[in-house]
Amino acid sequence: MVRLAKMRKSTSDLSLECLIYCRNPDTTTGQKEMKQTNWRSRIFFKTFPMRESRHTLPQRKSYGPTTEEVTQWAQSMDNLLSSKCGLTALRLFMESEHCEENIEFWMVCEEFRKIRSRSKLKSRAKTIYEEFIREDSPKEINLDFHTKESLNQSLLIPTQSSFKAAQNRVYFLMEHNSYPRFLDSELYHQLCRIAAGER
Repeated sequence: MVRLAKMRKSTSDLSLECLIYCRNPDTTTGQKEMKQTNWRSRIFFKTFPMRESRHTLPQRKSYGPTTEEVTQWAQSMDNLLSSKCGLTALRLFMESEHCEENIEFWMVCEEFRKIRSRSKLKSRAKTIYEEFIREDSPKEINLDFHTKESLNQSLLIPTQSSFKAAQNRVYFLMEHNSYPRFLDSELYHQLCRIAAGER
């Protein structure tokens, strides 16, 4: 249990590191006035700073999502996953629900499909299997017996599509569980307000 807690903390720290690209280090004023209702709001106020009003001086650049982006996120999960800010938001939301292994597995599968070297494919496939597929692995994902068996067979000589069935299964689970809850969450609604320039 202690080891699992440490791993979850490590994953959370990695997520926050991934947010550096959209953090504005110069944005300090105005944040103290914002109402911070929970940890998710606090993270996103820091991560996605409020956009400048037309009536203020253009001192800082905002790196948060636009109104168009957050609207597109609600149209399909593909739109959400293809947006850097959207992917980060979904990942943080899933961490809050303790199911981040699904989004992490989907992400490593996306990277795996880009590998061209056979030796790298074999090495990476083994790492992914040990981390996400093997029974009692640290981030074991929920796969049915048939999908696991097919995956085991394909890993004898791994190809770029070896994890495709498992990735599709995880995508289906996220699309029908985590994604609708994300759209209903305070986190998503907070991002919509930030994108619209509201407090």
